[in-house]
Amino acid sequence: MSDSRPEPVVKRSADIEYEAVGAADGMSKGVLVSEADGAPNFAIRRFVLDPGASVPKHTNEVEHEQYVLSGRYVVGIGDEEYEVEAGDSLLIPAGVVHWYRNESDAEGAFLCAVPNGDDAIELAADADA
Repeated sequence: MSDSRPEPVVKRSADIEYEAVGAADGMSKGVLVSEADGAPNFAIRRFVLDPGASVPKHTNEVEHEQYVLSGRYVVGIGDEEYEVEAGDSLLIPAGVVHWYRNESDAEGAFLCAVPNGDDAIELAADADA
């Protein structure tokens, strides 16, 4: 019987590379753990929202579970807007329009867990968040 369990992975924060997120003004993303590291089911990413950052209305093909690490910012989900802060958790179901807006003078950051695999992102027709 073969052992198909993944090997343990420890990545140091200094080894995480952050890159700007395409359509988002003032947002960057670092991939903490993913399929590329041998994680069989989920990826964990860390997003940073600069003061004044905004992310247009969009949908994702996969669900998102998020945990707010720092700051206070607005997350729109469907027809509602929520002010979130450190310690809050969110579920954004697959296909639901959502957006972000950091109106504060402080950086906001959150962890986002998503299933491995492809994820189609589409800007919403009224992407004026």
